[in-house]
Amino acid sequence: MVKIRLRRMGAKKKPFYRIVVADSHFPRDGRFIEEIGTYNPLAEPSEIKVDGQRALDWIKNGAQPTDTVKALLKKAGVL
Repeated sequence: MVKIRLRRMGAKKKPFYRIVVADSHFPRDGRFIEEIGTYNPLAEPSEIKVDGQRALDWIKNGAQPTDTVKALLKKAGVL
């Protein structure tokens, strides 16, 4: 199954995330199919940049967003 999920980047105690499309069998920070956005929780207010059209295309093709990514997409106005 293909999932839209977060990939953790950044240093210890300073998380930065990329929103990626990946097979569910791949590790969290491992191989992925496509990067569709970023999320920075440390910025004030938190910064979400996402390619809404690509996200919707992947969802229409059967990709399942995780609960966290679904909330971020709603906050960004994509869903």
